[in-house]
Amino acid sequence: MTTTPPRYAAPVLSAPRIAAAIIDLDGTMVDTADDFTAGLNGMLAQLDAEETSREEVIDYVGKGSEHLIRSVLAPRFAADHAQERFDEALAIYQAEYAKINGSHTRLYPDVEAGLAALRDAGLKLACVTNKPHRFAVELLKQYKLFPLFSVVIGGDSVGKKKPDPLPMLAACDAMQVSPQAAIAIGDSENDALAGRAAGMATLTLPYGYNHDQAVQTIRSDGIVSTLLEAAKVIAAHNQAKPEAKPEAKLDAKSAVSRSA
Repeated sequence: MTTTPPRYAAPVLSAPRIAAAIIDLDGTMVDTADDFTAGLNGMLAQLDAEETSREEVIDYVGKGSEHLIRSVLAPRFAADHAQERFDEALAIYQAEYAKINGSHTRLYPDVEAGLAALRDAGLKLACVTNKPHRFAVELLKQYKLFPLFSVVIGGDSVGKKKPDPLPMLAACDAMQVSPQAAIAIGDSENDALAGRAAGMATLTLPYGYNHDQAVQTIRSDGIVSTLLEAAKVIAAHNQAKPEAKPEAKLDAKSAVSRSA
């Protein structure tokens, strides 16, 4: 017996013509929860602490490595002891994660097709993630997605992480696209909050990690089942928003003859 995927209301974009898409990584393009779990368990073993599970980790993903470590330490150590061991734990975790980055991951359905459709439609692409930049680049290269992106911004690339708009604005600046001509696509509230704060349109994917909150609670311009569906929504939107024709420029000779 096959399960029919839930249907969502068609997204409504009020933005002008969209020239760029800013796409999240963990929970949006790649399922990395088992990588996080493996890295954290390598860390916890060295701290003589109880193992974690995918189910626990999913609730913590999406807010950066520091948040992930603090969340995992909190139920295992007294508050003052957790704070004392935080720097040590973070260093161990990053070393453990570097060993296994990408080993326990899978690409979500229609990611490659969706990215290709966005590029074929003429959009510039950026990956903005709270994952450390080097881990993000390694993972994108593993799945041969890295060349599709004009820019990759990690959680340590600029001074703030999502849900702050700064990384989204930095991506727009790198692509030389105004935020109003960009769309943020992700699986969690952080992506929508960062996109909206930057002045972008936003689309939400219903899978991934939204901190154990229903996807319908996210304030975005709509829910799309896959990145390929997102590409189709954007293409339809742009088709209804024809490109502005550049103003005709007179060459010097024409200008002289007209002024004579």
